[in-house]
Amino acid sequence: MSSKHVIIVIITHLFTKFLKTFLLLISFILHKADSGYNNNSIGTSIFQRPYHYDQIVSSLQKLPLEGSLSLSNNDAVASDFGNIYHFPPLAVFNPVSVSDISRAIKHVMELSEPGLKVAARGHGHSLQGQSQAEGGIVINMESLAEKTAAVVVVNNGEFVPYVDVSAGELWINILHETLKHGLAPKSWTDYLHLTVGGTLSNAGISGQAFRHGPQINNVFQLEVVTGKGEVVTCSETRNTELYYSVLGGLGQFGIITRARISLEAAPKMVKWIRMLYSEFSMFARDQEHLISLENTFDYIEGFVIINRTGILNNWRSSFNPRDPIQASQFISDGRTFYCLEVAKYFNPDESQFMNQIVENLLSELSYIPWTLFQSEVSYVQFLDRVHVSEKQLRSKGLWEVPHPWLNLLIPRTHIHHFAQEVFGNILKDTSNGPILIYPVNQTRWNRKTSLVTPEEDIFYLVAFLSSAMPLARGSESLEHILTQNKRILEFCTNAKLGVKQYLPHYTTQEEWKAHFGSKWEAFVQRKTAYDPLALLAPGQRIFQKALSTSC
Repeated sequence: MSSKHVIIVIITHLFTKFLKTFLLLISFILHKADSGYNNNSIGTSIFQRPYHYDQIVSSLQKLPLEGSLSLSNNDAVASDFGNIYHFPPLAVFNPVSVSDISRAIKHVMELSEPGLKVAARGHGHSLQGQSQAEGGIVINMESLAEKTAAVVVVNNGEFVPYVDVSAGELWINILHETLKHGLAPKSWTDYLHLTVGGTLSNAGISGQAFRHGPQINNVFQLEVVTGKGEVVTCSETRNTELYYSVLGGLGQFGIITRARISLEAAPKMVKWIRMLYSEFSMFARDQEHLISLENTFDYIEGFVIINRTGILNNWRSSFNPRDPIQASQFISDGRTFYCLEVAKYFNPDESQFMNQIVENLLSELSYIPWTLFQSEVSYVQFLDRVHVSEKQLRSKGLWEVPHPWLNLLIPRTHIHHFAQEVFGNILKDTSNGPILIYPVNQTRWNRKTSLVTPEEDIFYLVAFLSSAMPLARGSESLEHILTQNKRILEFCTNAKLGVKQYLPHYTTQEEWKAHFGSKWEAFVQRKTAYDPLALLAPGQRIFQKALSTSC
């Protein structure tokens, strides 16, 4: 063989190796993209158009709808507050009437195209892609919202005020509208820039839940578009099964389009108090004592502070210490503390009476005396308190980051074991955001709804509200926080604590069956009745196929 031929063979061999390496690299990149891994997310997909894509798009464009249909530039709805899962839809629909939603769902049913699903999206505050529809249709519920809410006071032997609202309306707007009449909803979430339909599809929990139950317990009537496209009005006495199915139903049985919310007389002011505990046992005992009283605070929550310095100094801009000298000498470095946060509502002419009630309640508690801080703010300022933090974080570019939150409902009998392991071992060094913890009374909750809770009369909400810094490594990274969440869940399972997830996220139907437990069979029956093709809320990943083939 000549030297020329040898060179050609060598070049051919090197080119072949290079080509193989290049193809392997491309294959690896595509695999990573399909698996959904990048710097900021674990669930990203490259949408593959269905075989009948052109026919589907053409038929959607021909629908006689009042609203608009968007087939491009829909990146905003391929994400949510969690900023972890990113699934692009085929189209985004902006309805202006309930009939629009009904027609759209009926049309999707008629197309019977596998994989073409429908997701209702409110303000996009879901955490795990629950409001997304990969390759499907996202219905923008905020386009359905009305500019004003209809507030009605009914007196049928007793004072029963309520407000009729669009499910796409934000709770903060409802608050401002009802306050014009001296009224307000009874139960809230900590963050008010959420839609009515979104919170009622889950539960809607905050520090008032021990007394009034979650938001789903304070609804008189709903208007719902089922998975069959039927528009149904339901309540405790009318289409009862659908009413209880939809409340806390994770969007599986219908899209809530209107709601009639119970109201009460609204206070003007709030006495807002925070205090610290060094022992979890005393902290939990005092929380449980307060929620057991008839005449108690109107709001009761708590949070865990792990290895945080300058705790009290962070409160000074908004709260006043009862004992400034002692508070200034308080040292918190390297220790875990538990903060009890309470509030008492009042009107200005009731200030003296309110203060006496507060003093009596505080005298029964075992907090560290010089860590008591208090403030008086307006009712609106108190309820919208988280929005202030949101604006600060947005200004620093720290709002639209991954939020791998984990929300758990833990039976009272196991809360001490949970706290010892999680706050003492798993999270002993630091936390990546606020950790809420407070008890609620099961007796104030309606167990006919789809919401799943522990069996005990008293259980705790524990919410790990973590944020992952963009491009961060180590303890601030998304991977680290997700691993930490997994450790917490594995501990709960192995220790058999009877924990239930709030805003649940599972990847298999077996996990969902375990979550719903004895309610699973009824859940499937309701799905069969109201959404037999499993068109709705695909982001929950509960039912992937039509019921005739999946269950």
